[in-house]
Amino acid sequence: MNLGTSLTVAAKELKVIRRKKSIISYILVFPFLLSVLFLFIVQNQVVSSSEYSLGLESLTYFFVVLAAVLPASIAAYSIVGEKVEKSLEPLLATPTTDGEILLGKSIAAFVLPVLTIWAAATFFMAATDYLTYGALSFYYFPNWTCEVMLFLLAPLAAIFSIETAVIASSRVSDVRGANQIASLMFLPFMGVFLAGVEGVFAFNTDNLLIISGIVLIIDVALLFLSTATFRREEILTKWR
Repeated sequence: MNLGTSLTVAAKELKVIRRKKSIISYILVFPFLLSVLFLFIVQNQVVSSSEYSLGLESLTYFFVVLAAVLPASIAAYSIVGEKVEKSLEPLLATPTTDGEILLGKSIAAFVLPVLTIWAAATFFMAATDYLTYGALSFYYFPNWTCEVMLFLLAPLAAIFSIETAVIASSRVSDVRGANQIASLMFLPFMGVFLAGVEGVFAFNTDNLLIISGIVLIIDVALLFLSTATFRREEILTKWR
């Protein structure tokens, strides 16, 4: 596999995606709107160190849920959408291997959502420190738990979303169907969030590392499955 070829595919994908204003606006604006909403929650929260701890960890974890949602729209469009718009066939007709194409499309779907989530999370954490320092007498962020969430689990959740979208896009022939199937993959991460809010699950570093390990294993399995289900000959000859 040639990484340079995959990066070329990724650059081409980003140029195409840039013209899709609705997708770009959704990815760039929604995480920051969510951050502002969370800041209102923090500002109105009861001033207690333990309650702040639980609440802030839960809110930060929601960026992981977001990482399992946002990349799906790009990944689903990159195959089905381009097929519908007749821009996928020229790429598939090149000597580029399936692995290089999938890696390039995955990089394009990964970079923008994850960078936006990191930027929105940074804004949320900085503003939260400003709002809570008077009550806590220390800066809550950054901490190891939230770093594991944002820099380990969130990227793994994004990869999970992308690979699921690739599999869905390879089997259906419309963007909406692929996007809907891939979007459902946020549910396991949402389940962890709800369990944490209800006190069933503790948002601590050890538990998050365990979840990250499980997601990593699933990602590796999905990598092989997505490669197996992406069949350029079928896409070129049978899709209408």
